[in-house]
Amino acid sequence: MFGHDKKTAAGVSFEKGSRPRFLVTGAYGQLGSELCRLLGSAAVAVDIDDLDLTDGKAVRAMLGDSQPEVVINCAAYTQVDQAENDEDAARAVNAVAVKHLARACGEIDSLLVQISTDYVFGGSGDRTSPYREDEPPFPQCVYARTKREGELAASRHPKHLIVRTCGLYARPTDERANNFVRTMLRLGRSHGELRVVSDQQCTPSFVPHVAGAVLYLAGIAGCKPAPWGIYHVTNHGATNWHDFAVELFRLAGMRVSVEAISTAEYGAVAPRPAYSVLDTTAYDRLGGPAMPSWESALAEYVEQWKKAVA
Repeated sequence: MFGHDKKTAAGVSFEKGSRPRFLVTGAYGQLGSELCRLLGSAAVAVDIDDLDLTDGKAVRAMLGDSQPEVVINCAAYTQVDQAENDEDAARAVNAVAVKHLARACGEIDSLLVQISTDYVFGGSGDRTSPYREDEPPFPQCVYARTKREGELAASRHPKHLIVRTCGLYARPTDERANNFVRTMLRLGRSHGELRVVSDQQCTPSFVPHVAGAVLYLAGIAGCKPAPWGIYHVTNHGATNWHDFAVELFRLAGMRVSVEAISTAEYGAVAPRPAYSVLDTTAYDRLGGPAMPSWESALAEYVEQWKKAVA
């Protein structure tokens, strides 16, 4: 069932084998679906319709039956504001489910790759240097706290990689994707003026680039995985959501006026980091697929978008 001929994913070949190399959870999400697209038959794709990750017995049974060499957990409760009033549900998906996966991976000696977030750093506006992997997190909202709990759960399994990333936006052809870029393009068609937060420094990242890096870290094509631990993977550079939107509309050739507002003016329920730029030096030094600047990544997206809507 899981055998596959030699094929390429993100430019790397896979050899024929009887044990599935990868099991990807959250396969309907932006990153999960891109990973499955790249891996093809080298992966078992799992989402909520297939498996309740909060059910420990079901998780052990699924992994016991499929025996993947690598489990990449892209499943997450990502409704940041809703989590403030739904902490139990957020913790169940972001932390308890990871505990089940870590335990099951330990039983079958599989690598667990846990996808996490820049939000674990609740940085203030005074910060000017990107966060390194060895700096202690200080999450400020329920979403961030439960994602940090998930990191800790994953780290209890010796064979683990924790990949923190930021502001993901999928290919424009991913119709199920819900992200900032897609929202801005939709609103820009019907509004001549928009108001966008300008006091949150981060690095929005293009999903195909992040997916290629994740697969590299996980050890594709028979290569050894990266040394166990935490890695920051984003496009390079830093921006804020206002400037990101301005550049998006410029590249798209859309005449939209974008007013800069503060996070307080926007009035979100959950606190957001004023600075959550991640230092990617540890990943860069490994020599994997290069991560372009956020500007280049956004330009790549817009070129694909123009072709898709032509």
